[in-house]
Amino acid sequence: MKRTDITALLPDIDKDVLDKIMNLNGEDINRAKGELDTIKGQLSTAQTELTALKAKGTDSSTAAELQAVKDELAGLKLANSLREMREKVSKETGVPASLLTAETEEACKAQAENIKTFAAGTQPDGYPHVKDSGEARGTGSTATRDKFAEWFNENMN
Repeated sequence: MKRTDITALLPDIDKDVLDKIMNLNGEDINRAKGELDTIKGQLSTAQTELTALKAKGTDSSTAAELQAVKDELAGLKLANSLREMREKVSKETGVPASLLTAETEEACKAQAENIKTFAAGTQPDGYPHVKDSGEARGTGSTATRDKFAEWFNENMN
Protein backbone atom coordinates (compact mmCIF):
# COMPACT_ATOMS: atom_id res chain seq x y z
CA MET A 1 0.00 0.00 0.00
CA LYS A 2 1.35 3.40 -0.96
CA ARG A 3 1.05 6.68 0.90
CA THR A 4 -0.63 8.27 -2.13
CA ASP A 5 -3.29 5.54 -2.18
CA ILE A 6 -4.26 6.26 1.41
CA THR A 7 -4.31 10.03 0.97
CA ALA A 8 -6.45 9.60 -2.17
CA LEU A 9 -8.97 7.55 -0.16
CA LEU A 10 -8.75 9.70 2.97
CA PRO A 11 -7.75 13.25 1.96
CA ASP A 12 -8.19 14.64 5.51
CA ILE A 13 -5.99 12.01 7.20
CA ASP A 14 -3.58 13.28 9.84
CA LYS A 15 0.12 12.87 9.00
CA ASP A 16 0.87 11.05 12.30
CA VAL A 17 -1.94 8.55 11.71
CA LEU A 18 -0.73 8.03 8.15
CA ASP A 19 2.81 7.39 9.42
CA LYS A 20 1.52 4.79 11.93
CA ILE A 21 -0.48 3.01 9.21
CA MET A 22 2.53 2.95 6.91
CA ASN A 23 4.79 1.62 9.71
CA LEU A 24 2.34 -1.19 10.51
CA ASN A 25 2.04 -2.05 6.85
CA GLY A 26 5.85 -2.01 6.51
CA GLU A 27 6.19 -4.41 9.47
CA ASP A 28 3.76 -6.84 7.83
CA ILE A 29 5.62 -6.62 4.54
CA ASN A 30 9.01 -7.12 6.20
CA ARG A 31 7.69 -10.11 8.17
CA ALA A 32 6.30 -11.66 4.97
CA LYS A 33 9.61 -11.04 3.18
CA GLY A 34 11.47 -12.78 6.03
CA GLU A 35 9.14 -15.78 5.83
CA LEU A 36 9.58 -15.87 2.06
CA ASP A 37 13.37 -15.85 2.44
CA THR A 38 13.13 -18.73 4.93
CA ILE A 39 10.96 -20.74 2.55
CA LYS A 40 13.31 -20.02 -0.35
CA GLY A 41 16.22 -21.29 1.77
CA GLN A 42 14.32 -24.46 2.67
CA LEU A 43 13.44 -25.02 -0.98
CA SER A 44 17.06 -24.60 -2.01
CA THR A 45 18.19 -27.08 0.65
CA ALA A 46 15.52 -29.58 -0.42
CA GLN A 47 16.52 -29.24 -4.06
CA THR A 48 20.17 -29.82 -3.17
CA GLU A 49 19.26 -32.90 -1.13
CA LEU A 50 17.03 -34.20 -3.93
CA THR A 51 19.85 -33.81 -6.44
CA ALA A 52 22.20 -35.67 -4.10
CA LEU A 53 19.66 -38.45 -3.59
CA LYS A 54 19.12 -38.78 -7.33
CA ALA A 55 22.87 -39.09 -7.78
CA LYS A 56 22.96 -41.80 -5.10
CA GLY A 57 19.96 -43.53 -6.65
CA THR A 58 22.19 -45.87 -8.63
CA ASP A 59 24.03 -46.98 -5.50
CA SER A 60 23.18 -50.64 -4.73
CA SER A 61 23.00 -50.08 -0.97
CA THR A 62 20.45 -47.31 -1.52
CA ALA A 63 18.45 -49.64 -3.77
CA ALA A 64 18.57 -52.34 -1.10
CA GLU A 65 17.42 -49.87 1.56
CA LEU A 66 14.62 -48.71 -0.71
CA GLN A 67 13.53 -52.31 -1.33
CA ALA A 68 13.59 -53.00 2.42
CA VAL A 69 11.36 -49.98 3.03
CA LYS A 70 9.02 -51.12 0.23
CA ASP A 71 8.86 -54.62 1.73
CA GLU A 72 8.14 -53.24 5.18
CA LEU A 73 5.40 -51.02 3.77
CA ALA A 74 3.84 -53.97 1.96
CA GLY A 75 3.90 -55.98 5.19
CA LEU A 76 2.27 -53.15 7.11
CA LYS A 77 -0.41 -52.76 4.44
CA LEU A 78 -1.16 -56.50 4.59
CA ALA A 79 -1.31 -56.47 8.39
CA ASN A 80 -3.62 -53.47 8.30
CA SER A 81 -5.95 -55.03 5.73
CA LEU A 82 -6.11 -58.25 7.78
CA ARG A 83 -6.88 -56.25 10.93
CA GLU A 84 -9.64 -54.31 9.14
CA MET A 85 -11.14 -57.51 7.69
CA ARG A 86 -11.10 -59.23 11.11
CA GLU A 87 -12.68 -56.18 12.76
CA LYS A 88 -15.41 -56.21 10.09
CA VAL A 89 -16.12 -59.90 10.69
CA SER A 90 -16.01 -59.25 14.44
CA LYS A 91 -18.70 -56.56 14.13
CA GLU A 92 -20.83 -58.84 11.95
CA THR A 93 -20.55 -61.93 14.15
CA GLY A 94 -19.99 -60.58 17.64
CA VAL A 95 -16.80 -62.63 18.07
CA PRO A 96 -13.82 -60.58 19.34
CA ALA A 97 -11.37 -59.75 16.54
CA SER A 98 -8.49 -60.91 18.75
CA LEU A 99 -9.80 -64.50 18.46
CA LEU A 100 -9.90 -64.44 14.66
CA THR A 101 -6.73 -65.59 12.89
CA ALA A 102 -7.88 -66.55 9.40
CA GLU A 103 -6.54 -64.63 6.42
CA THR A 104 -9.64 -64.47 4.23
CA GLU A 105 -13.04 -63.07 5.05
CA GLU A 106 -14.81 -66.38 4.33
CA ALA A 107 -12.40 -68.34 6.52
CA CYS A 108 -12.74 -65.72 9.26
CA LYS A 109 -16.53 -66.00 9.18
CA ALA A 110 -16.32 -69.79 9.39
CA GLN A 111 -13.87 -69.50 12.27
CA ALA A 112 -16.19 -67.06 14.03
CA GLU A 113 -19.12 -69.44 13.66
CA ASN A 114 -17.04 -72.28 15.13
CA ILE A 115 -16.05 -70.04 18.05
CA LYS A 116 -19.68 -69.07 18.66
CA THR A 117 -20.75 -72.73 18.52
CA PHE A 118 -17.99 -73.70 20.93
CA ALA A 119 -18.85 -70.86 23.31
CA ALA A 120 -22.51 -71.90 23.28
CA GLY A 121 -21.54 -75.31 24.70
CA THR A 122 -22.06 -77.40 21.60
CA GLN A 123 -19.09 -78.85 19.84
CA PRO A 124 -18.49 -78.32 16.13
CA ASP A 125 -17.44 -81.31 14.06
CA GLY A 126 -14.01 -82.60 14.98
CA TYR A 127 -14.06 -81.44 18.61
CA PRO A 128 -14.52 -84.09 21.33
CA HIS A 129 -16.90 -83.34 24.16
CA VAL A 130 -14.91 -83.33 27.40
CA LYS A 131 -16.55 -82.69 30.73
CA ASP A 132 -14.14 -81.28 33.28
CA SER A 133 -15.21 -80.44 36.78
CA GLY A 134 -11.78 -79.11 37.63
CA GLU A 135 -11.24 -81.63 40.41
CA ALA A 136 -8.95 -84.66 40.46
CA ARG A 137 -10.46 -87.97 41.57
CA GLY A 138 -9.02 -90.84 43.52
CA THR A 139 -6.26 -89.07 45.44
CA GLY A 140 -5.97 -87.05 48.59
CA SER A 141 -5.80 -83.78 46.64
CA THR A 142 -8.92 -82.52 44.93
CA ALA A 143 -7.43 -79.69 42.92
CA THR A 144 -6.56 -80.32 39.28
CA ARG A 145 -3.47 -78.16 39.58
CA ASP A 146 -2.17 -80.28 42.46
CA LYS A 147 -2.82 -83.45 40.52
CA PHE A 148 -1.00 -82.05 37.48
CA ALA A 149 1.94 -80.92 39.61
CA GLU A 150 2.15 -84.41 41.12
CA TRP A 151 2.06 -86.05 37.68
CA PHE A 152 4.65 -83.61 36.31
CA ASN A 153 7.05 -84.25 39.19
CA GLU A 154 6.69 -88.02 38.77
CA ASN A 155 7.12 -88.08 35.00
CA MET A 156 9.55 -85.27 34.30
CA ASN A 157 12.25 -86.02 36.87
